[in-house]
Amino acid sequence: MYKAYNFWLAVRARVEEEEGQAMVEYALILALISIVSIVVLEALGLDIKGVFKTVETAVSGTGDVPSG
Repeated sequence: MYKAYNFWLAVRARVEEEEGQAMVEYALILALISIVSIVVLEALGLDIKGVFKTVETAVSGTGDVPSG
């Protein structure tokens, strides 16, 4: 009986340990996605800013909309 109880405690501890590892893995994946997103947005930042400026100008009706 004592061996079965110790086995149960060992299995339970192992399952709880793996759940903690999964959370760390998800946090690392989230951090990697965040870093990649920031780098991509920084690289495309000026292009995106120009697109929003063009849309803003077209919607507000002030100024000429650049063609092309």
